[in-house]
Amino acid sequence: MKRIYLSPPDMDGREKELMLDAFESNWITTLGPHVESFEKEICQKLGVGHAVALSSGTAALHLAMILIGVQPGDEVLCSDLTFAASANAVMYCGARPVFIDSDRSTWNMDPLLLQKELAECAGRGRLPRAVLVVDLYGQCADYDAITGICARYDVPVVEDAAEAVGAFYKGRASGGFGAMGVLSFNGNKIITTSGGGMLVSDDDSLIKKARYLATQAREPAIHYQHAQVGYNYRMSNILAAIGRGQLKELDRKIEKRRAIRIFYQKALGGLPGLEFIPEAPYGKSNAWLTVVLITPGLFGRNREEVRMMLENENIESRPVWKPMHLQPAYQDCRIRGGDVSADLFERGLCLPSGNQLGEEDLKRIVAIIKSACVAP
Repeated sequence: MKRIYLSPPDMDGREKELMLDAFESNWITTLGPHVESFEKEICQKLGVGHAVALSSGTAALHLAMILIGVQPGDEVLCSDLTFAASANAVMYCGARPVFIDSDRSTWNMDPLLLQKELAECAGRGRLPRAVLVVDLYGQCADYDAITGICARYDVPVVEDAAEAVGAFYKGRASGGFGAMGVLSFNGNKIITTSGGGMLVSDDDSLIKKARYLATQAREPAIHYQHAQVGYNYRMSNILAAIGRGQLKELDRKIEKRRAIRIFYQKALGGLPGLEFIPEAPYGKSNAWLTVVLITPGLFGRNREEVRMMLENENIESRPVWKPMHLQPAYQDCRIRGGDVSADLFERGLCLPSGNQLGEEDLKRIVAIIKSACVAP
């Protein structure tokens, strides 16, 4: 029986045409006309002023921390329920992340806990250098609340929109909130360049500095001149060509993912002990992954048992991100709250959500999940 993957790349042929153009021009190294065009097209799509295409979303996070002024010994408040790259970028700068728990109604950073943490930091006379907010599983955080709180303390916000390209918050596209936004085009994302990312901002000076640092901080001299340490973080012309082809189909990809989520909700919504990731009323998720919570006492089996039943039928699913405060690498970091993210990890399961899923694939997945339900 064929393998069903969680979120494989979705190519439609446009990418190949643009990639061949890059080959035929012999411009296959970093930078090039497709890189410049990809940056402009992302800006137009997301409604942001400036963008720099990079080798990964992690590179974008690292540069964002540098540009915001994160120094050794600083603290950065960070979403607890996230992939490790968010916190790792803070550590690259010699700083320490302080984790903020999720709001159960959105699964994103809880603004009330953020307010409490900032108030205590201010009371100690030691505010964090920045707040790094993650848009989880394709849904934007509550940016009116978060940016409003941070503005009162004059603490800048960086938006990690790696999972949320194409999502909206109150009519505005993800990536455009705070001082900078971070995008990812990893192979499992809703659009991909195989590996790659982007840093976006309405502040041209930040993006110019990011472009400089990402190109080994090379000075405009005929010889190789470097006034400071830089990084090899720029995207290649070939990868940008793939990204341009993918971007043209972003809206279609999002609507397919949202249709997949609706299929799951209609088919599984009545099962006892199973609930879906909520969609906040303030926005529109890109439905990158459909995630369910399984309560063993009501459903009859736990998350891991359901995952293994799917795996035994050659279907990939995964637990929700393990919260950062539970990761061995971050066990000594401060956490504000933590019970919500720990519960979401304990009960959460990401279901196959790729655009190639057909109705028969979805029926196959649904049938196994239904058979797993042995409610008492």
